[in-house]
Amino acid sequence: MSKKICLTGVKPTGMPHLGNYIGAIKPAIEMANSGEYDSYYFIADYHSLIGVHDAKLLRNYIYEVAATWLAMGLDPKKVTLYKQSDVPEILELNWIVNCFTSKGLMNRAHAYKAMVQANEEEQRDKDAGVNMGLFSYPVLMACDIMILNADVVPVGADQLQHIEIARDIAHSFNSNYVPGYEKIRKNLDHEKNTKSLAEFIRTNDKTKDVAFLNPPKAIVAEGNKLLVGLDGRKMSKSYNNHIPLFSTEKELQKLINRITTDSSGPTEPKNPDDSLIFDFYQTFATKEQTEDLRARYLRGIGWGEAKADLLNVLNNTLKGPRDIYNELMADTKKIDAILEEGAQRVRPKSRELIRNIKNTIGVN
Repeated sequence: MSKKICLTGVKPTGMPHLGNYIGAIKPAIEMANSGEYDSYYFIADYHSLIGVHDAKLLRNYIYEVAATWLAMGLDPKKVTLYKQSDVPEILELNWIVNCFTSKGLMNRAHAYKAMVQANEEEQRDKDAGVNMGLFSYPVLMACDIMILNADVVPVGADQLQHIEIARDIAHSFNSNYVPGYEKIRKNLDHEKNTKSLAEFIRTNDKTKDVAFLNPPKAIVAEGNKLLVGLDGRKMSKSYNNHIPLFSTEKELQKLINRITTDSSGPTEPKNPDDSLIFDFYQTFATKEQTEDLRARYLRGIGWGEAKADLLNVLNNTLKGPRDIYNELMADTKKIDAILEEGAQRVRPKSRELIRNIKNTIGVN
């Protein structure tokens, strides 16, 4: 039996931050290194066009994301790394599945709802500043996944809705073109069948020659939680509360000093489970380091001391990858070669899927 396909991507809107690393990059690299999956990781550069309209800036963002993946341990010999824009079949699939996606599904997407809420709070038209890229980007994200019929997608907890949307779109398409699809789904859901939905359809005489979009499953790393920002909200570039992954030690210190704390004195006991500093620390520290800091919190610790400990653990964790990142950014031709090779691996698969889909829907 062939390996399951694992796919994930990062939108290039600036250097990835610690939240991107914990929520997506780290678990994706761990999965790739496990050898259990056929892994494809991509740079979602078309998604960036929603808000990035500066060509020079976007090119640099693309390099920053690629260099980040490579610096943090992604091995291009084991994993296919590519740019979304190098696979034009994704956009062809995007139009096709748009025709099977309800507007109501997009109305409920988190990013669009957040923009509408912000506009209403500022007493603006609810769709002010909303372009169609923002409104319908969950469809493009679904196509990123389904162009390779990926089985699993490692995501942060805040991205689970997008995988559910991709599943809804896949079911909508399949229900229309795959004979007996709903019955097949029902039987596999209620029976202890060792075959996956994709395996069943591919080995069934009535369905094996019909184009099929594999409904992906999300994987959230066990024990993984959303890494909050410096002010306690979700870590986000738009909130300016993030820590770029490869900040210099001096920059790290300035950012850590901005972390919100209470007014308790340096000798007063503190609750580590109610501390942003401790949240950051335990994410990057060893178990022994974490337990030591927890004990010091309970005895009484100054916020300055706690922030200094956080700086040390972050800097020790990121120093080596930071050096690799800087080397790659100084010679981007190495990145270009890796991305081009990745696209060459993906294109035959994406062309085959589109050819089968066009034959199925009747436009061949």
